[in-house]
Parts: sequence; structure tokens; C-alpha cells
Amino acid sequence: MKKSIFAVCDLEESYACNLTEYMNERKNAPFEVQAFTNLESLSSYAQEHHIELLLISTEAMCDAVRKLDVERIIILSDGEKVEEYEREACVYKYQSTDGLLAEVMNYYAESSPALQIIPEISSNTEIIGVYSPLGRVGKTSFALMLGEVLGSRQKVLYLNLEDYSGFETLFTEVYRSDLSDLIYFARQKEGNLIYKLNGMIKTFHNLDYIPPAFSPGDLREVHCEEWLKFIREIAVCGGYEVLILDMGNQIEEWFQILRQCSRIYMPILEDPVSRGKLLQFEKILSALEYEDIQEKIKKLQLPNWNEPENGEDRIEWLLHGELGYFVRRLAAEEQKVRNDTVRAKKYIFLGEDDNE
Repeated sequence: MKKSIFAVCDLEESYACNLTEYMNERKNAPFEVQAFTNLESLSSYAQEHHIELLLISTEAMCDAVRKLDVERIIILSDGEKVEEYEREACVYKYQSTDGLLAEVMNYYAESSPALQIIPEISSNTEIIGVYSPLGRVGKTSFALMLGEVLGSRQKVLYLNLEDYSGFETLFTEVYRSDLSDLIYFARQKEGNLIYKLNGMIKTFHNLDYIPPAFSPGDLREVHCEEWLKFIREIAVCGGYEVLILDMGNQIEEWFQILRQCSRIYMPILEDPVSRGKLLQFEKILSALEYEDIQEKIKKLQLPNWNEPENGEDRIEWLLHGELGYFVRRLAAEEQKVRNDTVRAKKYIFLGEDDNE
């Protein structure tokens, strides 16, 4: 489907071009972004193309712009209030690009008509679960490494659904909004989640992620049906090939969410207490008639690794250490199995040897 046009017009050429380049590089961008550094080129373009959203500086804005084929206008303000443009939405120009984009996408998501959402998860989106009934097994470290490795060749989004993620400390960042805000928006404004999502996405190396919920209580208030609908909408509209769910136990009816996964990685330990917990987990699956979940689970004994010291980049360090090597090897082995399966199916379908 052809993307709508998001135009950026600023007389400062470097600003317009840098902002446009940043936005076009985003993996899940819902717009095609075009840069303009003068009104003449903007007007000429608008004569042949409908512009869904125009982000324009106060220096470039004028009454003639309102007559162009533009659906919504947002003013790039340098901080000074301009009374003649009060009816347009306004964002502060000199802030972080992520912050500016979040404000723009929030405005667009709130002001736009709801999109029609496809009812089924796209076959192009694989949902991978990472879950363990055991604690302190390196589950989140593994999930992040998996996202980084798969993200080198696919569009991957990571969702942390645990009580306490510790991401603000892990990534040394204070989040302005998080998963709770996204879920609340999905409740209030059905159909426009993709725009809100686009303004919240954070990227680390190859991996996109949504800042996890700060308060555990926010996750417990979300019903199972809401989670399923939320995950479905992201899978359908987010533009991602892989969605990684780093699962905890606090979500209502979390078995139903695991059921949506095509595969589930379960880090385990081999001590007697851990074996007892795993056996209990498997008995619960059987009692609740969730044997299909059991079939998707791949148990993993993760390698031991030493934690970095002195404030080193932990994720980068893990990626090039024992855990990163383990995940890369795992991903390569499973890709080979999938490729062999595809070739085998092709052989059966065609009724001929691949070597012929």
C-alpha cells in the first residue's frame, strides 16, 4: 500500500534534510517523508501530490500554504509565540528528534480518523515468545540478544511484558512515555495505533523496542482480550517481520498470549528445584489443555557469562560475548532447518530432485 506524504519545509536546509533522512530511515515509518527548503518547491510538489501532514517552520509559513493540498499543518516553532498561527498545532523545533517525532505522531494519531484494522495477524509477521517459569535464568538478556541478531536481517520489534524491566537503568534513558501509554491510547482511539507507536519507538543497534511499562499495576489492569487485540494490531500495521514478546507471569491469562507465538524459547536450569518447577509448569499446561503451547517450546541452557564492569555498554558487550555467540549459532541453525524444510516442500510439490 502506498504511503501518505509527510512534508518537512524549513528554510534551514541542513535541518530539513537531516530530519527527513532520520524519519525515512525508521523501519516502521507510516509516511513517505519529503524535504523542502523553499515555498516554490513545496507549492510545485503540492500541485501534483496530496500532502497528508506538513511540518513547516514559522519563517516559511504564510497564508499561501493554507491554500495548498495539505490535510494537516504543524508549525515548527523556535520558541516564540506567533499569534497568526495559533490555530495550527505547534512543536518546539530545537528538541531531540525522537521527542519532536513523538509530539508530531501523537498529534496526528489524536486528530486523524481511525484506520480500518485487518482482523487477522499478517502471515508475514512472526511472533516469538521468550518465557520461563524460573527466575534469574538470563531470559531478558537472551531476548535482547535474539532481537539484535534477528534485527541484522529483519525488521524486529521487542516488547517487554515483565513487572520490572529496569530499562531506564539498562539504557541510561528516561522515557517520556511507555507501553502503558500506548495501551491506554489503543483503548481510547481505536485504529490509529501505528501513528502513536511510531512516535514511541526506540532503537538500539538493530533492534526496535517500546519502553516497558514503569508501573507493574498498569500491566495487571490489561485484560487478555486487550492484549490479544493490541498484539494483533501491532503485527498487522507495524510493518515488522518479527515481534518478540519477553513474557512474565503477571499478565491475565498469559497462556493465551503464548498461544499466539509460532515458537517459544524457554531458558532453564538443571538443579532439582528448577526441574521441579518445570515439571509443575508442564502439568499445568496439560491440565488446562494447552499441549499446543508445549509443542512450541524450545528449552535452552544458556551459557555462563561475566557481567561487564565500569559502566560498559552491557548490550554491546553481551552481543560479542558468550551469550551473543550462543544466540547467533542458534539463529543460524534454525534458519538452516527452515531453509531445508522449504526445499523439502518444494521437492515434494514439484516431484523432482533439487540437484537436477
